[in-house]
Amino acid sequence: MIRELKTFLAIVRCGSFAAAGNQIGLTQSAVSAQIRNLEDALGMRLFDRTGRSAHLNAAGLRSVPLAEQILDTFALMGQPESLSEYRGELRIGAIATVQTGLLPRVLLRLLREAPGVAPKLVPGVSLNLLSQVDAGDIDLAVMIRPPFALPKELHAELIQKEPFVLIAPLNIEGDDPFKLLVEHPFVRYDRSSFGGRQVSHFLRKHNLDVRPGLELDELDAIVKMVESGLGVALVPTAGLWLERAPTVRIISLGSATFYRELVLVSRHSAQRLPLHQLFRRSLWEELSGGEPGIDEQ
Repeated sequence: MIRELKTFLAIVRCGSFAAAGNQIGLTQSAVSAQIRNLEDALGMRLFDRTGRSAHLNAAGLRSVPLAEQILDTFALMGQPESLSEYRGELRIGAIATVQTGLLPRVLLRLLREAPGVAPKLVPGVSLNLLSQVDAGDIDLAVMIRPPFALPKELHAELIQKEPFVLIAPLNIEGDDPFKLLVEHPFVRYDRSSFGGRQVSHFLRKHNLDVRPGLELDELDAIVKMVESGLGVALVPTAGLWLERAPTVRIISLGSATFYRELVLVSRHSAQRLPLHQLFRRSLWEELSGGEPGIDEQ
């Protein structure tokens, strides 16, 4: 029944038999056959069927967390006694600055203890990574904390706070960040991203009417644009752009400083898996000598 339970949860995630089949590589008739097998084994219907549509009924809704629990327990049965004996894939989502800055050193630590692990890096913006963790497409993600509550199945742990600063070309004089923001073209952190929304909130809070310029999501690209003299920008002190000593002026926001919070997101049910615990420990050893972070929902 493990296969049928996985198919059942795929339908729950995808919203339909057809979409679930596309995701897991089965025809719609094969998906329907598996669900019939599962319902026959349980002795109850999980879906109310009307024509071509199917919706979870009360029994189906009650079964979702139980199916997740069964599959999590089954996964634990397959864990080796020693991490050094582990063979398998760990799917890790990460935003761009984490990929180029923090993650390589964390993976080195992880592979020293579990050399048989095959890390699979999944790049993306925070919103997409959050959706993939929620859907079970990736195991965990290091991303920007979203400006809304997480689904109850997910857990977010604060790992780092990155202060925003103003960056300006070397030939621009002055140390007042507010004056520089209104006097020069603004290279904007994509306002649809989680970090970009924080920038927009900062500008509204301080009633700053900036001059429109470029709008980008990649921090390294924003820094390059500022280096080239295309304007000023508000960016977090993150990633390799600081390690590589960019040729820009870095100006503190002083008492107006705001922060981008990086969080480690995973499913509650996966937190006790040894490989997840090893990744978390490797992350904290790299960041702060192994001290645990702040657990937050």
